Amino acid sequence: MEYNRRKFVAFLGKAGLGIALILPYLTSCGNNTSSPKTAESISAENLKRLKELSLEGLLPSNKDDLLLTKGLNYHTIIKWGDRINDKDTFGFNNDFTCFIPFDKNNPYDGLLWVNHEYVTSLFVSGFNSKKNKDSLQLKTKEQVNKEMYNVGGTIVRIKQENGLWKVVENDPHNKRITAHTPIEINWDTPIKEKTTIIGTNSNCSGGITPWNTFLTCEENYDSFFGETVYDKEGTYKHKPGIYGWEKFYNYPPEHYGWVVEVNPKNGTAKKHIALGRFAHECCTLYELPDQRIVAYTGDDANDEHLYKFISSKPSSLKEGTLYVADVENGNWLALDWENQPILKSNFKNQTEVLIRTREAAKLLGATALNRPEDIEIDPVTGNILVSLTNNKSKNDYHGSILKIEESNGVFDALTFKASNYMAGGEENGFSCPDNLAFDLSGNLWMTTDMSGNAMNKENGPYMPFKNNSLFVIPRYGKDAGKVIRVVSAPTDAELTGPWFAPDGKTLFLSVQHPGEQSKDLENLTSKWPFYTDNIPKPAVVAITGDLIEKMNYLNKIES
Repeated sequence: MEYNRRKFVAFLGKAGLGIALILPYLTSCGNNTSSPKTAESISAENLKRLKELSLEGLLPSNKDDLLLTKGLNYHTIIKWGDRINDKDTFGFNNDFTCFIPFDKNNPYDGLLWVNHEYVTSLFVSGFNSKKNKDSLQLKTKEQVNKEMYNVGGTIVRIKQENGLWKVVENDPHNKRITAHTPIEINWDTPIKEKTTIIGTNSNCSGGITPWNTFLTCEENYDSFFGETVYDKEGTYKHKPGIYGWEKFYNYPPEHYGWVVEVNPKNGTAKKHIALGRFAHECCTLYELPDQRIVAYTGDDANDEHLYKFISSKPSSLKEGTLYVADVENGNWLALDWENQPILKSNFKNQTEVLIRTREAAKLLGATALNRPEDIEIDPVTGNILVSLTNNKSKNDYHGSILKIEESNGVFDALTFKASNYMAGGEENGFSCPDNLAFDLSGNLWMTTDMSGNAMNKENGPYMPFKNNSLFVIPRYGKDAGKVIRVVSAPTDAELTGPWFAPDGKTLFLSVQHPGEQSKDLENLTSKWPFYTDNIPKPAVVAITGDLIEKMNYLNKIES
């Protein structure tokens, strides 16, 4: 274990004394733009406390509760069904979270964005899919409408008062984006004859932009309106979704699978066609000195790919080129119809290339990866870390972390060096890395994504890990490189969307799909968060406490 710890610290890249945030602008799925503190800026009292810091990890647990290690506590900010204004309620299966304060000098009042990825029909619409797997025709339009309302995202104003984060009820900013919301496309050519698309769904992770808007990413879009599948001769057919929405709403699958930008001030949204169409896990941005944008995004499916968009104009997610990674040779391959003969011979135009991004990427020779999920840019080294969650078809049950080092540290470079760290497995104490987040000191926080139908199965590969958890991997000090479990999720749940408040004293976190393996309402596998109706409810919590505050000032101590 000691060898692996040192190896992992070396993999990340350990900074020496006095290192500060090297990047002029960085924002992504968990990072914020604040610089880490140096030892010189810490009071003598805090310095003493830091040296005495001892991290006590939790043991694996299958208890139906949100368990936190010593030095942490939590309170619930908002849960499924909570009213945000006179007409709207908080959606289901919250995933990505992001907080933007109104005033950079007041980090305790601002807007929280939360994704709503999908629904457990049993709880949301009353349709029991486990008993009616082959009978989606039994689902009513009323049930479908309930499900469509409960995906998308929520904007809600929150304030911290007396140490507790609370929703500001009926604030004008409080809004819902749902599968019924009209959304414009940011593209000059219609998609399936439409420039306005109805709704967003499968909203997994996301990011923020330099101009303080939210990015929400459509991942498993084919669950809702199916997919258009092409054979080698170019003949296509429709593959139905698993939710049965198509029975009442015949929306083209090509309208989904995009990165969506939401303006928090007015709730308007647009879909970015230039970033490609596939199962987007997140979208992580870096702003170049000339204000052009580099956007990293991964396709969360077995044997899919890693992408990078480089804009040709300042502050644009439209004008530019989308690239896909040839990890084996360290090249970014341009998905450019005009200049790639193989794309010209297989697709009609650039729009079709972007709609059928997966096929185009494979034609160019992109490297197949094991479910590229979250992507974070290390604020200390500038390296790009990618969670490769698993690929059971290739006997990779526990996943790994991929590191991309752009040539000469230039983010719009077209070559890179790639290395892989086999992080998951019983020896290191966790399996299936998913969301990543760096705190103000450059410590790495990580959630896991073991499937609910595979966890806690006797003799199964995930039995030693029990429930999904949140881990921290310190970068400095005596615990550097150690994988430490600090939060354990309730039964069937997944912890998602870790996002640090600007002062580093709060970690916003989603508790997603507790109890989703329940067979019916009389046989619930979870009742978290234990409200009187005894129905499990996804929720967003605020994690605070002495441990988080200390971790955010731990850099430069015992380095």
